[in-house]
Amino acid sequence: MQEDFLHYIWKHKAFNAIDLKTTNGEVVIISQLGQHNHSAGPDFFNATLTINNQLWAGNVEIHIKSSDWYVHNHQVDSAYDNVILHVVWEHDTEVFRKDNTEIPTLELKHYVNQDLQNNYQKLIQSKSWINCEKDFSDVDDFLLNNWLERLFIERLEKKAKIIDSFLKSSNNNWEFVMFKMLLKNFGLKINGESFLSLANSIDFSVVRKLQKDAFDMEALLFGQSDLLKDDIEDSYFINLKQHYGFLKQKFKLNNQGVLPMQFFRLRPPNFPTIRLSQFANLYKIEHQLFSKIMSLNKRDEFYNLFKNGTSSFWMTHYTFSKTSKVSKKLLTKSFIDLLIINTIIPLKFSYAKSLGKSIDEDLFNLIKELKIENNRVVSKFLDLKPIDKSALSSQALLQLKHHYCDVNKCLQCAIGNSLIVKK
Repeated sequence: MQEDFLHYIWKHKAFNAIDLKTTNGEVVIISQLGQHNHSAGPDFFNATLTINNQLWAGNVEIHIKSSDWYVHNHQVDSAYDNVILHVVWEHDTEVFRKDNTEIPTLELKHYVNQDLQNNYQKLIQSKSWINCEKDFSDVDDFLLNNWLERLFIERLEKKAKIIDSFLKSSNNNWEFVMFKMLLKNFGLKINGESFLSLANSIDFSVVRKLQKDAFDMEALLFGQSDLLKDDIEDSYFINLKQHYGFLKQKFKLNNQGVLPMQFFRLRPPNFPTIRLSQFANLYKIEHQLFSKIMSLNKRDEFYNLFKNGTSSFWMTHYTFSKTSKVSKKLLTKSFIDLLIINTIIPLKFSYAKSLGKSIDEDLFNLIKELKIENNRVVSKFLDLKPIDKSALSSQALLQLKHHYCDVNKCLQCAIGNSLIVKK
């Protein structure tokens, strides 16, 4: 038995509330269960109860055993002075307030259906990939789809907190936040943090001054990334290196906090050299990128916006030191999809929130236009049950796996709830 389960039972009134009696035989009638408190203090605030014909208003504390009251030292904590009912699974001792008045105790195990207990124990004790792996295929489609939409919004809220922190550090400059978010996601998983550290090393006013010229931007990005430190006999490389030296002195640039760029285990199109050149060309083309992106809503509009490639040198190179076959190295649709998922949609969501607007259908339509992401977590869920193959589903499934399944939050999950209460 876990305390979280008792919280769940009380919060959802998942017990027989008829003929409730305290351990002293006093009749309990519940008017209000109270508000679940997830911070320090009693577990439920502002409950309303009638105990032995006396109306009480106050807080409810929940424990596995009555003696846990003393284990947690509540008897000396004034935050618990207003507890009107002690709800426990097993009553093993009387509990008193600081003024020595006894707190009524309700022993819950006598009022909970055995099937509910068995379902919970079966679920929480599972050793499978996810606790409900054997039952996932039987989950009602309507319930699952509604839960996935809620999880998608929850994931957006999580990303919005990161954007809020970027806004605070940039004096609410949305264009700068866009720059940081985009650059981070151009680095993908392997170089994401390195690219973000690169963005953090550059004052956005410098970007504004240089972005009209792709060569200026490349010199800035490559130089700050420490990719120009070698001695390579190539005119393009030499010119970049010399120009970065000029920019470094002019703008007092410092790259000590920039994390090293990784090439190992990357496909050549994802090399940081290629991604940084593509990024430089994007900012040369679009000078007001944030405003532009906020005005677009359709997938194909974003494909058209991000159809840029690299500068001419990179059409025959993946690194500074070695030539390759000629290729334009345009941003692919699958890469743009990732930018839409990880940068554009979270920014649109956060910006709407900042204006006091709620999430609209355009955002849902955009994420549903994108194909479901291909990764191990999503593939495993699809093996268990057919699911709508859009990026909304994949984002929601990642949220489900990492923030519910992996941490055993079945009681907070709509799927877990449906399996616990089933007959």
